[in-house]
Amino acid sequence: MTKQPIQMESLFELKSLGQPVVHGNKIFYIETTPDKEENSYHSYIYSIDQTTKERRRFGDAGTNQTSLKISPNGKYLSFLSNANKEKKMQVMLMPLDGGSAYALTAEKEGVSSYLWTKNGASIYYQTHQKKEDDAAGEEKKLPNTTEIEKLTYKLDGAGLLPQNLLHQIKKIDVASKETHVILEDDQRIGLSYVANDESFLLIFDDLDREDEWNYGGTVHYYDVASKEKRSLTTSVPKGSFMYAEMSESEDYLLLLGNNFEYAFVTLTKVYGYDMKNHTLTCLTDELDVEVSDVMVADFQQAVLGIGVEWLNEEEFLLPATVHGKVQLYKGNRDGGTTLLFDKRMHLTDGALTNDKNQMAVTYSTLTKTSELGVLDLASGDIEVLYQPNEKFFEEHAVVEPEMFWYKGADDWDIQGWYVAPLEKKPKHPAILYIHGGPQVAYGESFFHEMQVLAAQGYGVIMLNPRGGNGYGQEFVASILGDYGHNDYEDLMLGTTYVLNEHPEIDQNHVYVMGGSYGGFMTNWIVGHTDRFRAAISQRSISNWISFYGTSDIGAFFVEFQLQRDLRDVEGLWNLSPLKYAENATTPILLMHSEQDLRCPMEQAEQFYVAMKKNKVETKLITFPQSSHGLSRNGLPNLRMKRFDAILDWLKKH
Repeated sequence: MTKQPIQMESLFELKSLGQPVVHGNKIFYIETTPDKEENSYHSYIYSIDQTTKERRRFGDAGTNQTSLKISPNGKYLSFLSNANKEKKMQVMLMPLDGGSAYALTAEKEGVSSYLWTKNGASIYYQTHQKKEDDAAGEEKKLPNTTEIEKLTYKLDGAGLLPQNLLHQIKKIDVASKETHVILEDDQRIGLSYVANDESFLLIFDDLDREDEWNYGGTVHYYDVASKEKRSLTTSVPKGSFMYAEMSESEDYLLLLGNNFEYAFVTLTKVYGYDMKNHTLTCLTDELDVEVSDVMVADFQQAVLGIGVEWLNEEEFLLPATVHGKVQLYKGNRDGGTTLLFDKRMHLTDGALTNDKNQMAVTYSTLTKTSELGVLDLASGDIEVLYQPNEKFFEEHAVVEPEMFWYKGADDWDIQGWYVAPLEKKPKHPAILYIHGGPQVAYGESFFHEMQVLAAQGYGVIMLNPRGGNGYGQEFVASILGDYGHNDYEDLMLGTTYVLNEHPEIDQNHVYVMGGSYGGFMTNWIVGHTDRFRAAISQRSISNWISFYGTSDIGAFFVEFQLQRDLRDVEGLWNLSPLKYAENATTPILLMHSEQDLRCPMEQAEQFYVAMKKNKVETKLITFPQSSHGLSRNGLPNLRMKRFDAILDWLKKH
C-alpha cells in the first residue's frame, strides 16, 4: 500500500502524551489533541496497565486537565480541571478504588497549582483574589484606566498583569473541605514544597523585591507559625534558583539554578542546600551541560519535562540537553555525576516508579510523534506501552532526517539536520529554517511542520548555530553582545555545506524563514545577502531600540543579551536589521500575532514599511487572538491559515 503524505490538517488526527504518574502497576497520563470543531485543544486523562496494556479513560468532564498527582495515602488521583461552568481550573479528586471525579476547590479565580500534605489528608494550593471589588452598577460597563508603576507589567499570553491582586496560599481538608488561608502576598509567589509536619513552606519569589532591575529568583523558607521567611540562596547574590526536590528525611534540598555569570544564558546547574548547616553547593559544576529540556518542536502539548528526582538519600536523577537530545545523569551529594541514558530521542516527560529503578516516560523521535513507555535506568532500554498514532503512520509516510556536523565560523563544530523531500526529484527547492531563542536547540524530536514541508516537496535545513543550547557554556554565550555576526556565518556556512552535500537541491530555489530569533535573523539575512529566493519572517525583531521598551522582557533581554541599553542607541541600531533594510532585495512575507508581547507587532510593522519604502515585494499578515506561540499552541484554525500562507508565498516564488 502506498502511504499518503502528511498534511497540515493531520494535526487534528494526532495525539500527544505527557505527565505520566505511577501508581502500582498503572500509569496515569494526559493525552492531548486539537479539536477542529471547537477550535481548541482537548486533554484527557488515561490509565494503562503495565502488564496487560489495557487503557482506561478518566475524568471526562472539562477540556483542560493537567497536574496529575497520586495522593500520598494512595486513595486519590488528583488533577486540575476546568470542568465547571466558569471554566476556572479547580483541584479535582478521583477515588482510585472507584467513583466519579469531583471538585475539591471552588475558587472564584481558579487554582494555579497545588501540593499534597505528607499524610494525604489535606492539600495546599495557590489562588488569588481582587483586593477590592469593581465599582457597582453602571460603572462596571464603562471602560477604565490602567495605572502602571512596575517595570514588569505585562506578559506574553496573559496581557497586562492585574495590579490589584492578593495572592494566596490556602490549605483545604480533603474530608471536610474546610479551607484556611496560610499566606497572603501583594506579589506573585510560587508554592514549591510543604514540610512533612507542615511547619514550613518553600516558596519561589523574586530575588530582590526592592530593586525590580535586579533580575532573578530565589527560594524562601517560610515559617508557618512565625510568618517569617528567609532566602536560601543569599550566598549566591545574583542568579535564578527554583525548587527541585527535598530529600525524604528533609535534611537536604535540591535546587535548580545559576549564578548569572553569563546572565540569561548561564547554564542551569543542580545545587544542594544543607538544611542543617544552611550551606549551598553546586553539585554539577563539572558538567558543561544545561540541566533542563530546551529542545524546540511544534508537536508536544501538555508536557512538563523530566525533573530532578531523588533516587535514594544520596543520589538523584537529572536531565540535560546535549547535542539535540535529552540525556539522563545520576548525581550525588558529593558532586559526582554518571551518564545513565544517551539515545537519539527527546524524553518529553517522566516520573520514577516506586522502586526508583525505572521511569515512566513519554518521548519523541525525529519520526515518532509521542509515545509512552517504561525506561529501565540500568540498561537504558524502553519498553513501549502505548503508541497513540500507530495506525496513522501505517497509512502516512514520514521522512527520516539526516543528522550532520559541519565547520562554522572560527572552525567551530556545528550540528544540523536535513529533512529531504518525501518524493525524490533531481531538482527540488529547500528552506533554511532558523529556530527561535536563540538559547534553544533543534534536535531528535518530531517536528510536524517540517514533515509537512517535506511532503510538499521542500527540503528543510535545520541548524543549531552558536548561541543555541546543548553544546556547552562557551557555545551558548558566544554571541552575547554580538548578534548577527558569527551566528550569521554559521548559518551561511551550514547552508553551503548542505547544498554541497545535496547537489539535487535547486540552488536557484533556496528560501529562508524563521520565528522570534529566527525572525530577527531572517530580517538580518535579507539585509546582508541576496542568496535566498524569498524569505518568511515570523514574530520577528527588527529594531532593538524600540524592542527595549515594548517587549515584556525587552529591557532585561537587551541589556543581558546585547550588553547595551538606551545609553548606547548607536550600538543597538548597529545590531538592528532595520538599519540594513535599505540593502534588501529579497521578497519577504512578514507574519505576526496581534497579541504578541514578547516580540511586539510593531517590530514587523517597522520592517514592513521599510521594505515598502525600498520597493521590495512584501506582505504583512497579522493573526488575531494570538500570542508569541502561535505556531506551537495557537488557535488551530489560525495555525492552518499560517501554514497556508507559508505555502502560498513559497509557491509564488
